[in-house]
Amino acid sequence: MADTAFYCTLSHEGLLAVRGPDANKFLQGQITCNLNYLSESYSSLGARCTPKGRMQSSFRVVAVSDGYLLAMASDLLEAQLNDLKKYAAFSKSKLADESCAWLRLGLSGGDSVLISLGLALPEATDSVVHNNELLALRLSDGRAELWIPANQSETVKALIASQLPEAPLNAWLLAQVRAGVGQVMGGTRELFIPQMINLQAVGGVSFKKGCYTGQEIVARMQYLGKLKRRLYRLELHDNQVPEPATALFSPARASSVGEVVLAARSATGIELLAVLQEDAAQDGHIHVGSAEGRTLSVLELPYTLDSDRDIQR
Repeated sequence: MADTAFYCTLSHEGLLAVRGPDANKFLQGQITCNLNYLSESYSSLGARCTPKGRMQSSFRVVAVSDGYLLAMASDLLEAQLNDLKKYAAFSKSKLADESCAWLRLGLSGGDSVLISLGLALPEATDSVVHNNELLALRLSDGRAELWIPANQSETVKALIASQLPEAPLNAWLLAQVRAGVGQVMGGTRELFIPQMINLQAVGGVSFKKGCYTGQEIVARMQYLGKLKRRLYRLELHDNQVPEPATALFSPARASSVGEVVLAARSATGIELLAVLQEDAAQDGHIHVGSAEGRTLSVLELPYTLDSDRDIQR
């Protein structure tokens, strides 16, 4: 299903809104991506870190007329909202959970549907187009997201359903796994620094924007450190999908060698993204849940890690 045309509701995520005259200044000091590169025609992946560089959340951020919308895992949103409000107390910014104000749909092979809505979306990754309060944005593998204001949701969804079959969320998550785009969920909050999920390789980290919470640790790892754990794509011939944060093991080591980031069913079993110790991944003997658990095989990611490219912004 991940290779065919479909739409699905992105029910696993919510929207955190930061609006107001100081929205840019406030968020710029909180997140890893550079908001100065955002516009009505460009979005970005990003993350918010602890002072020790551990990701509290990851998200896609979109610029709107009076601020920004951040799409993140629903089970992270409330905590992030409450925490950010503490820092926004003296800022001319208003923060809110706007999940109910929008319907967000994922589209695979749905460009003709977008055109029928007046949304001729460019092929370039992270492109955004707007029309009649609708917005569409392009993902790295060609899929698209459509964000629909609640007052138009029934009409627009009916139009889409007349042209595309509806798929379960698993089809969308499988495509995300294959695109190699990691994501922080409730179970993996504060487990990883951004480079561990290859966030810098997909445009989610700026190394030139200046200070933000956790920036010193993230920059030090990029320029001076040696990353021993990073994101891998793997497959598992089984039908039980492991939850995010499920530990991975190697029989040659006494302790865990990694954790599941995101997993979904495929036609032949399970495909997943996991943060793994590099030597364990090279060794190839990786098991789920315990050293005697089900065996995983390493697959290729659709991009290469290039530090020169990663620091362009």
